[in-house]
Amino acid sequence: MTETSNTRSAAGEAQGAPRSRLQLLMRYVPLIAPVLLWAVPCWVLLHTGQHWPLPVALIGTALFVLGLIGMPLAMTRGHGRRQQDRAAIIGDTLLGGIWVLFTWSVLLGVLLRLTLTVTGVGDGQDRARIVTWAVLGVAAVLLVWGYAEARRVPRVRRLDVRLPRLGAGLDGTRVVLITDTHYGPLDRARWSARVCETVNTLEADLVCHTGDIADGTAERRRAQAAPLGTVQATRARVYVTGNHEYYSEAQGWVDLMDELGWEPLRNRHLLLERGGDALVVAGVDDVTAESSGLAGHRAHLAGALHGADADLPVLLLAHQPKFIDRAAAHGVDLQLSGHTHGGQIWPFHYLVRLDQPAVAGLSRHGARTLLYTSRGTGFWGPPFRVFAPSEITLLVLRSPQ
Repeated sequence: MTETSNTRSAAGEAQGAPRSRLQLLMRYVPLIAPVLLWAVPCWVLLHTGQHWPLPVALIGTALFVLGLIGMPLAMTRGHGRRQQDRAAIIGDTLLGGIWVLFTWSVLLGVLLRLTLTVTGVGDGQDRARIVTWAVLGVAAVLLVWGYAEARRVPRVRRLDVRLPRLGAGLDGTRVVLITDTHYGPLDRARWSARVCETVNTLEADLVCHTGDIADGTAERRRAQAAPLGTVQATRARVYVTGNHEYYSEAQGWVDLMDELGWEPLRNRHLLLERGGDALVVAGVDDVTAESSGLAGHRAHLAGALHGADADLPVLLLAHQPKFIDRAAAHGVDLQLSGHTHGGQIWPFHYLVRLDQPAVAGLSRHGARTLLYTSRGTGFWGPPFRVFAPSEITLLVLRSPQ
């Protein structure tokens, strides 16, 4: 697909300064964010009138300082060049834990303190200590529950999707979507096998994986990915690459998925035919593919649809929901995506929404095009899911007849 012209307009030049300031801000976010994540809960829980005994205040503050120093170090060792799984687990767990503690220190801390003040409960010290214990209790419950949610086999989400151009012969076609399995530092080989067993109970005509198979190379995550070879479909098992494949030697994943019997839809399509009707099932590489420098890797929708009958309905696999603008411009009927994880840990979905047109569920874009965004089958990084449950999705395609 041809990209928008790079010719600069006067309006574009006028926006240059704000964009430069935004880029400058984004450059410093990785430095500022960890400080805020650890400093705000430390202040709210320890130093806003609680008057804890000196040893308690010192030990508590020291723990927050250690977390502030240790989290980025562990994540660098875990996700940087060294790829140390143990360090990644520690760093990711600290990130998830402090995000939950930060969120509820701000929300619950402010609201509860205000409520206690208005109702006249206790003096200043009592109210401050009640806030501390309440925030710690809520955070602990959410983290335990969120860990269980992240580690369980996802529930099946069933949805009928009506496609106006779908022929009657294909009415009832069963499409199962898994995505963002993110096999990674925490060994999930048994979880992977149970996910695939669940998929096999759904009697799918087509099983799709829309990318982010794993974090790490195919060689390192082979054991976790191996159960994908047991997935059954009456017509086809297809997949596209996600952005995380391009952090982990994407060609190795293409080769392994081929070995496991999955058909790549890398800027190409196949036909699903039944009862005299046909559906174009197309796929594109992730939008980050071209910047990876790998030869032949790019998101090329025109190439994916080349040779397809323009009168046939199109089901498109694209990892990121924001590809929907291009899909709608090409008249795609239904795009399946992942990437967002539904935010994974509330309220992170508000930040995801700044980058993506949809976070979860079915949405319409333009006159014809539908987008289904999965909350993901696995999890990335922090082993927690809070108010963003994982899913295996069963979409039953319906014709207007």
